[in-house]
Amino acid sequence: MTRILTVSLVTLGDPGRLTGGYRYHRRMAELAPACDASVRFVSFPDRPFPLPTLAGRGVLRQARADVVVLDSIAAAFLGPWLPRRPGTPLVGSLHQPPGGIDHGRLRRGLQAPMDRLAWRRARLLLVASQALGDELAGQGYPPERVRVVPPGRDLPPAPAGPPPDLRQGRRAALLCVANWVERKGLLELLEATARLPAGLATLHLAGDDRADPGYGDRVRARLARPDLAGRVVVHGPLPAEGVAALYQAADVFVLPSLVEPYGTVWGEAMAAGLPVVGWRAGNLPHLATHGREGLLADPGDVAGLHAALARLAGDEDLRRRMAAAAARRAAGRPTWAESADLFFAALRQAAGAGQATGPV
Repeated sequence: MTRILTVSLVTLGDPGRLTGGYRYHRRMAELAPACDASVRFVSFPDRPFPLPTLAGRGVLRQARADVVVLDSIAAAFLGPWLPRRPGTPLVGSLHQPPGGIDHGRLRRGLQAPMDRLAWRRARLLLVASQALGDELAGQGYPPERVRVVPPGRDLPPAPAGPPPDLRQGRRAALLCVANWVERKGLLELLEATARLPAGLATLHLAGDDRADPGYGDRVRARLARPDLAGRVVVHGPLPAEGVAALYQAADVFVLPSLVEPYGTVWGEAMAAGLPVVGWRAGNLPHLATHGREGLLADPGDVAGLHAALARLAGDEDLRRRMAAAAARRAAGRPTWAESADLFFAALRQAAGAGQATGPV
């Protein structure tokens, strides 16, 4: 009988948050029993940087398992507390590069060395995409310590019954699933949408509109202008089943994100048979080819983004062809169950033959 692998997953704050990284770890925890493993979350308190670091000693005491998985969002806070030779194997789970992706220059400059301190102690670094793996390789991390374990492509089933009418009398329904933070490009998306003919498309926004209050205020101010009146529907944060229903009913998925180490929602949208639109940046060029599974514009090119949306919204045959291509390409990516197999196989390798439960 296979021995159950015990895992402590160290993260920041509430593991139930609606972001791609948190969802990834929740799915791994849910699928752990099928992989003869168990996952227990250990969280740093969610306080202003760098105050969570003060809780490092207590977090280490709680992280008793065969292997400790360190979420990249918490790496800086644990790094200074890690001994040079950890007693328990440490594995990094990276959804962002050292320094993070949602911070200003000063914060990134302070955080990056603390992140790197943690990753020097890790036996393996599990990254969410090849793009992030390539970025780490460019920073000098040995390839043998980096392994790609992407998110799964499959979604929970949408609620029973007919899908909602997202077009609302227009020719196409555009869907964006993103928390309201600056790198997601929501202001640029709204500007591109405002330039579309009024009867062409309805835009739906799903995601946490309180993720960055200052940026959220700017988005709400843009929504209030007359040129978007009645053309954008704000859904707010939704559970996975609610998002699945939107994928099912939409015609085009759009996310003009500047920095996205993987972009789980792009993969989900493609698996749901939606052509994708976004910047030629982050991981999107690794997921979709311009002109085949979607349309990509140069970062910041609002006119190019507008042209892509207008072309897809106005051409049903093109949408159908790109939707079929997107579904075919997505079908070649792993399901969540397959990703969990890769994830826990890597943890077993890191734990080694002589697993001994104890503090890091």
